[in-house]
Amino acid sequence: MSKKTSAQIPITNQLAYWRKNPIEFIETCLFDPETERPFVLLPAEREFLEHAFQIGENGKLVYSEWLYSCPKKSGKTTFAALIIITMVLLYGGAFPEAFALANDQEQAQSRVFEFIKRILLASPLLRDEVEVTQYKITFPSFHATIQAIASDAGSAAGANPVISCFDELWAYTSERSRRLFDEMNVPPTRKIAARLTVTYAGFEGESVLLEELYRRGKEQPLIGDDLYAGNGLLMFWSHKPIAPWQDADWATAMLRERASAYQRQFLNEFASSSSQFVDLIKWDRCVDHALGHIPPDPTLPVWVGVDASYKHDATAIVVMTFDRARQQARLVDHRIFQPTSEQPLDFELTIESYLLDLRRRFQVRAVLYDPWQMQSSAQRLRKAGLPLEEFAQSSPNLTQASQCLFDLIESQAIVLYPDQQMRLAVSRAVAIEGPRGWRIGKDKSAFKIDVVVALAMACFAAVQGAGQHSYRLDVFDPDFRDLDLPPPSPEPTVPPQANGEWWRSMPRSTPTSHAEGELRSMYSSLDNASRWGLIR
Repeated sequence: MSKKTSAQIPITNQLAYWRKNPIEFIETCLFDPETERPFVLLPAEREFLEHAFQIGENGKLVYSEWLYSCPKKSGKTTFAALIIITMVLLYGGAFPEAFALANDQEQAQSRVFEFIKRILLASPLLRDEVEVTQYKITFPSFHATIQAIASDAGSAAGANPVISCFDELWAYTSERSRRLFDEMNVPPTRKIAARLTVTYAGFEGESVLLEELYRRGKEQPLIGDDLYAGNGLLMFWSHKPIAPWQDADWATAMLRERASAYQRQFLNEFASSSSQFVDLIKWDRCVDHALGHIPPDPTLPVWVGVDASYKHDATAIVVMTFDRARQQARLVDHRIFQPTSEQPLDFELTIESYLLDLRRRFQVRAVLYDPWQMQSSAQRLRKAGLPLEEFAQSSPNLTQASQCLFDLIESQAIVLYPDQQMRLAVSRAVAIEGPRGWRIGKDKSAFKIDVVVALAMACFAAVQGAGQHSYRLDVFDPDFRDLDLPPPSPEPTVPPQANGEWWRSMPRSTPTSHAEGELRSMYSSLDNASRWGLIR
């Protein structure tokens, strides 16, 4: 009879050995999906696990609260996945269950859970022992489960986990995520159980849950390199790179990030949620004092951003083009309108008039606008043939637009003409960060930064639209009409005193006999209502 290999021996027969050597279990049985070879732990990871798996005389873990924090791209998510698998298989006991929790930013499913699935399916010793579904992993031989749940305390009620994992705790900022963290406390009914947090630093005054855990860890004795332990808590908090792939090139790339992002993600230090949007020195490098507004050119493709306000804030319109040869965005024109509470802005005389004039002067590819206050104007402008695109000022949209403008300025891939009002607005703009991303904002309500927001929208549209090829024929033939666009229609004029025949002069499409009857009935009802004084 031939001798069985280790891969053929049931995993249940090997548990006693692996429980005594959990680090060896990870580096022998768990395979990296990318290399298809066993994992090799980093020195910092090995030292952390040597203390994490310590069992006291009472048979329980010496430390049941684990916090592992280091700069971004240190492999924290993968490390968390390895710990969860090890805890469930080696220390789970009867009917073990583990939870990978999604934070406020992820909403639906934890990234750690996805890494767990990949590792199990890549590991020869485990892939036949596991059943994987979208939100649940089951080991039938152990009656063990690993489950992903959203950031909702109700979905975790009654849980009895051997381990629960919170990824990027800095993003757990809502009250419901705080309740979830409290709900997933280490259960006293299990001898071996832990709560694991892997993260980098968050925002001062916002990432309160992480700040509290960090301060508690710093109060404990230092037992190793950046390793604190005591009072049931084991915390590794490093401010320096720990992985070999975090080399000089990576550090140089991180320097191009915004100051607060660099502080949090590279230095692993808590940062203010708002910081200066861009360095004015870098802004001035993008300004060419020999340039001005670009004169009319019907062949020049332009993209427009509109940040509109009816009463309080200023309304700004910014026009950009993109030079594909130089890979640069170029400021074409801009306009700022300032309404007051006593004199609200007339959108037709300002925004609509300017955009219609813009269409005559340039080849307008897209006009991005927030539909909050521009629905009526957008309908009229679309009828006039302008390509308007809704761009709600939501967190995802503002993050994309803000990041686009920031990258253009940082890389000097934007060319601007000098304008003191725009420069003042940029000097007052700050980057406001949160769990769902960051956006351009202001520290004081009196500051006017609407032109910066419109600039970001226009730049985003130009960069996105520069890769799309299109052409116009109306520059060669004034009578040419693009059949894909709605035909322009004049504004209907209704006489002050309605009469029984006024509706016949209204512009309308050629009706069918049925439609003609419906229209007659509707307008007749309006005429009667007008005569009876029901409408004016």
